[in-house]
Amino acid sequence: MLDETLARFLELTASDEPAPSGGAVAAVTVAMAAALCAMVARRSGGRLADAPALVARADELRSRAALLAPADAEAYAPVLEAVRSPAAADAENRRRRIQVALSAAADVPLDIVEVAVEVTALAATLAVGGNPGLRGDALVAAVLAEAGARAAGSLVEIDLSATPGDGRLRRLRELLAAAEEGAAAAAGAADEAAPRSLDAPGPAS
Repeated sequence: MLDETLARFLELTASDEPAPSGGAVAAVTVAMAAALCAMVARRSGGRLADAPALVARADELRSRAALLAPADAEAYAPVLEAVRSPAAADAENRRRRIQVALSAAADVPLDIVEVAVEVTALAATLAVGGNPGLRGDALVAAVLAEAGARAAGSLVEIDLSATPGDGRLRRLRELLAAAEEGAAAAAGAADEAAPRSLDAPGPAS
C-alpha cells in the first residue's frame, strides 16, 4: 500500500475492495500532517534552536502513521472473515467471533489517534515559534492531524460499540481532547500573527 502512487491509492480507496478504507485514509492523513511539520521544521532552523530535533520527531511520526495504514487493513481482515462466516451454523459463536475481532481491530485506529495527538502538538509548536512565512502550513498540519484523530476515533467507537465499558473509550476521549487543544493552539498562533506574517519571507531564517 505504501509503495503505491497517490493516484493508485485513490483508485484503490474508491474501488469495491475492502482495503484501503477509513482507517488507512486516516493514517495517511496524519502522515501527511507530520510531513508538513517536517517541512516547516526544516525551514525554521534560524528561529528554533531545537529545529533538528523537531525534524527528527516529525519524520518519526510520519513513518509511524504511514505504517498504520496497512496495519489497519491487516487488523480488520479477521472482522471481515468473521462477518462472512455462515450465520446459520452457530449464530452465538459467530457473534462472539465478530465482537472479539472488532475489539482487536480497535487497537490500530487508537494508535492512529495517539500519533495524531503528537502531530497536533508539534504543529502547534511550529505555528508559534517556527518560520512565520510557513505558519499556514503548520496550521494545515494541525487541522489535518486533528481530522485524522477524529476519523480514526470514530472507528474505535464503532469497533467498541458492543463493549461501552472498555477502558480504551475513556483513553480515546482524553486523546481527542488533546488533539483539539493542539489544533486550537496552532489556530490561535496563526490568527495572532496573521497581519505580521503577510510580509514574512518564506525561506528559513
